[in-house]
Amino acid sequence: MSEPGLLSEDPVSGLPVAHGGPPLSGVLKAQPEDFLVEEELGFPLRGEGEHLVLRVRKRGLNTLDVAQRIAAWAGVRPLAVGFAGLKDRRAVTVQHFSVQIPGAGSPDVQSLAADGLEVLDLARHHRKLQRGGLQGNRFVLRLTDVVGGQVAAERRLEDIRTQGLPNYFGMQRFGRHASNLTGAQSLFSGRASQFKPEQRRMYVSAARSHIFNRVLAARVHDGSWNGILPGEVVLLGPDRRQLIATAPSEVLLARLAAGELDPSGPLPGRAGHCLSPEKDAARTEADVIQREQLRPWVDSLVRLEVDGDRRALRMRPAGLAWEWENDATLVLRFGLAAGSYATSLVRELMVAQPPNLRDSST
Repeated sequence: MSEPGLLSEDPVSGLPVAHGGPPLSGVLKAQPEDFLVEEELGFPLRGEGEHLVLRVRKRGLNTLDVAQRIAAWAGVRPLAVGFAGLKDRRAVTVQHFSVQIPGAGSPDVQSLAADGLEVLDLARHHRKLQRGGLQGNRFVLRLTDVVGGQVAAERRLEDIRTQGLPNYFGMQRFGRHASNLTGAQSLFSGRASQFKPEQRRMYVSAARSHIFNRVLAARVHDGSWNGILPGEVVLLGPDRRQLIATAPSEVLLARLAAGELDPSGPLPGRAGHCLSPEKDAARTEADVIQREQLRPWVDSLVRLEVDGDRRALRMRPAGLAWEWENDATLVLRFGLAAGSYATSLVRELMVAQPPNLRDSST
């Protein structure tokens, strides 16, 4: 099997930006408290049921670390613990975990409150939390050691607020040094039996995300990422209902400008589980897959019986606001739909330097 094109240890840094070169440089995540995330489930917890839902605040821990700790605390297998989304280790995050504990009682949660983990609330629910079962996330980001013009930065933020930005998958999806893409290549080369189910899921997700990012990059390059091509699969409303736009009519373009619908790109897999693009939109996707030598990966996803899906090419941050703490510190506040990455917003605004560069002269 041939290797896909442009597969590197950093498959995100070279992706084109939509609004011009970032006007700032600075540091993101100088400390975990500079990256605050809070989940929004989007549905009420019933208050009864055999699943105990813990709302926790974590620092310096990834989601799987916490899930394993909760499983050990409750005396259950890790598969009995559910969560709606993966969160970064280098951050302070508030998220939800469910654990199957029938009956009205629960173990003492105080034993969980140590080493970067705090239990904020408990509630009962009738079913396990599922991945993707999330409305979105709220973010507060603190950008430090910022260099660049404040006027240009605020102009860029206004562009993002009014026009949105490309909905790239962030580097978190691909693992350290893109290890999840290397794993995907091994998985697709016929060594599937050596991987655990969690690894398989992670590698498949990374491969689909990479293919989506390459298609979106081509659309950013030609300026069509926030437009409608003939034959486009557009996603409508909060439930992301799909329809084919045979032509970009005035009505559709008006709804696009209003944020009521978005163009979409592929999350490849078996046909028949989502609409397929036609005309110009189909040719654009096919050209990218051929040029980037990604056809073997698409075929492997079909062979592994992964269901195809569509993802919005554009994201629009909700309630985007900002303030300057001082000339070198910018605080951003915004919400994103589930599956969208705050780091994709930051890269439109700022070239992020590694945190340890701040201490290079000391």
